[in-house]
Amino acid sequence: MKIYTKKGDNGRTSLLNGQGVLKTDDRIELLGTIDELSSQIGLAKVLAGEQLRTELTHIQKNLMHIMSGVADPMKKDYRFNEKETETLEQWIDRTEDSFPRIKDFVLYGGCEQSARLDVARAVARRAERRFRLVAQKFVADKKAMQYVNRLSDYLYVSARYADYQAENNRAEGVRQEVIKDVMKNMKGQD
Repeated sequence: MKIYTKKGDNGRTSLLNGQGVLKTDDRIELLGTIDELSSQIGLAKVLAGEQLRTELTHIQKNLMHIMSGVADPMKKDYRFNEKETETLEQWIDRTEDSFPRIKDFVLYGGCEQSARLDVARAVARRAERRFRLVAQKFVADKKAMQYVNRLSDYLYVSARYADYQAENNRAEGVRQEVIKDVMKNMKGQD
């Protein structure tokens, strides 16, 4: 079977429940934004340590579940479990407790990992706005919307932690260079 079906050539597509809609439908826009969010999270995973990579993979699976619920909101199997939002909150709290987070405005791009997480966070915010629009016009899972809101908080805190770690690594690198220079000078004085 070929990847292209040509069914969408006329600007229409179908939701999971078989309902035909325009590709510009707000639900399709939301699905595309969540897909983009998952892709950005995948890009952030490339540089992530084991724990962050595991958490981001778990989030991507949740986003796939949320997409199913957007594409077929009446199917009960696709209802989102609020425990997943509680898990995100626990991860946020754990991360915030592990470093002195700056509470001022942030200039993004402190390191590559944080930059990737911040791009994902910005897309999560857009997904949240699109979710609200879908909720106004159609049926939307409020628990899934809450998760997407919390996800942007998780990505923000994770990005700030990545900046913190990168700054500590840079400081340690400078310290090691100073030690090397001192040791080199001491050997030269013998």
